[in-house]
Amino acid sequence: MLRFSKYFSIIYFDMTLKKYLITMAITTLVCWACWLFVVFTISPEITNWIGFLLFYSSLFLALIGTSALLGFLVRFVALKQHLAFRLVKEAFRQSFLFAALIIVSLILLSQNLFTWLNLLFLVAGLSVLEFFLLSYEKN
Repeated sequence: MLRFSKYFSIIYFDMTLKKYLITMAITTLVCWACWLFVVFTISPEITNWIGFLLFYSSLFLALIGTSALLGFLVRFVALKQHLAFRLVKEAFRQSFLFAALIIVSLILLSQNLFTWLNLLFLVAGLSVLEFFLLSYEKN
């Protein structure tokens, strides 16, 4: 524990791979439960922007957690790559971009703006962002 003064202190824990996977699995299940609660309790016909914000944000977080866990497991188990810290970073970054692609596509679809051209622009923009993040990471 780090102590800045007698009033403020920071508690830190060593995050092992096992603790990370358990924490991500539990929080992902909580996010899916929140999304299901929103789906079954909020009517899209009578809700305001808060209902849509809850729907899209809970789905976004649930997709991030699910795809981060699956991406890590595929890299670690199936492809037999090592250096777990690097694999966790890659899986989380790519799951964030994947979830953003899905959520923006759903928003475009709900506004009747989902066309192949808009999807192409979205994929191109996310690809440029991924290449930027990769090049920024190396420097």
